[in-house]
Amino acid sequence: MLESAGTTRPRRSPRPHGSGRGAPAAWLVVALACAGQFLVVLDVSVVNVALPSMRTDLDLSPSGLQWVVNAYAIAFAGFMLLGGRAGDLYGRKRMFLAGLALFTVASLAGGLAQDGWQLLLARAVQGLGAAVLAPSTLTIVTSAVPEGAARARAIATWTAVGAGGGAAGGLVGGVLVDVLSWRWVLLINVPVGAVVLGGALRWLRESRAGDGRRLDLPGALLVTAGLATLAYGISQTESEGWTASATLVPLAAGLALIGLFLAVEARTAAPLMPLALFRRRAVSAANAAMFLSGSAMFAMWFFLTLYAQNALGYTPLEAGLALVPSSLAVVLGSKLAPRLMRTAGARTVAALGTLVAATGFGWQSTMRIDDPYVTGIMLPGVLMMLGAGLASTPLAALATSGAPPGEAGLVSGLVNTSRTMGGSLGLAVLSTIAAARTAGRGTPEALTEGYALAFRTGTGVLLAGVVLMLVWLPRPVGGGVGNDGAGAAGGAAEKLSAPGQRS
Repeated sequence: MLESAGTTRPRRSPRPHGSGRGAPAAWLVVALACAGQFLVVLDVSVVNVALPSMRTDLDLSPSGLQWVVNAYAIAFAGFMLLGGRAGDLYGRKRMFLAGLALFTVASLAGGLAQDGWQLLLARAVQGLGAAVLAPSTLTIVTSAVPEGAARARAIATWTAVGAGGGAAGGLVGGVLVDVLSWRWVLLINVPVGAVVLGGALRWLRESRAGDGRRLDLPGALLVTAGLATLAYGISQTESEGWTASATLVPLAAGLALIGLFLAVEARTAAPLMPLALFRRRAVSAANAAMFLSGSAMFAMWFFLTLYAQNALGYTPLEAGLALVPSSLAVVLGSKLAPRLMRTAGARTVAALGTLVAATGFGWQSTMRIDDPYVTGIMLPGVLMMLGAGLASTPLAALATSGAPPGEAGLVSGLVNTSRTMGGSLGLAVLSTIAAARTAGRGTPEALTEGYALAFRTGTGVLLAGVVLMLVWLPRPVGGGVGNDGAGAAGGAAEKLSAPGQRS
């Protein structure tokens, strides 16, 4: 396991650089892991404000724009479980470095792309690198900090940084597109990735729970192919309708691949996703809630940035600046969540946060082309992201609490997989719904009608998520701590027991 703050090794001689400590402070380990998570989540949303420029420069179709986002998300979700298991077997530091290196190289390739297919391929490889990297970030955090209040606080920090990466994507992308070009929304990852790689090489310690089992590569390929085929089938409904063979065939094939994946997992000796894991109430309920929440929240940035540019006439930079309050709100929600969890319990805080987000979605669904910024984007955006921040921390804590060391990476991967899998399929569905309402009209009024319908649909999905959480998530037991192995969610109001960690 990763060594925590203040751990010394008397048998080791001091390092050449003058430090006699055998391990870095826990806050430094958490900071490096959070930096990796920030890059992963940032690239889910940073391309949104650059989509119009990408379409013009590379002659992408409207459906091609959707795949700039989904190529990354589907590879990310499909290989996340493989990345989590690889970290358990071969070392979390090793997978962190491999994933970050692949992500950085793919970012360079995407930034230099000259054709649409090159960009889509680079985005898919980026997603693969992110899938290897992301599970290791959470497992490194939970390994570096003891279970209990300190670990819950560390998870809250990880959640806040990740959520902030998604929220900051619009601003970062807007600045880069306006000042430089759309290519820099990808190229910026190269120097940042190099710095994080250097820090990880020097300061991270290796940890693993290897037991000699082989990776379930067939399972990873089946679930990724199934997700991609389903998303393609859903996107075909925009032009072909729901009853056309061009839609039904990929939908049926995608469902068949997912079914085959489940069959393989039930029979293989070392499954990628042990189905018995879902017998734990906290794991199954929290991941189902993550899936529903992700299906709505993932699409929020996509539609808000398009609404700001295509309907309200904002520049990419103005669209990014418009989302700054939302960026602050998601971080605030993530930081408030552990304090509320200590008194109200993880289940209540998750449901409350999702209800707040649903309120913001409902408000946003009333959008018009002449809305002022404060009521048209800022306030509903703040509610959506405040709620997302409040809900994510308790769900992540519930999903990962009580996991044995050999399954820590797998359970961490499930958290991100559920959210991103829901997000990729949700984006395909909501984009299709919006396009159907627009009916090929490109006027600001028509586009706004489509965006509003997408947000109304998202409201319904989030309300369904609230019901699911109240019915299925573990109920609080004594002091607001969830049962069924959810003890790590309680007492989260305290700070990390690591030097330098701030609230």
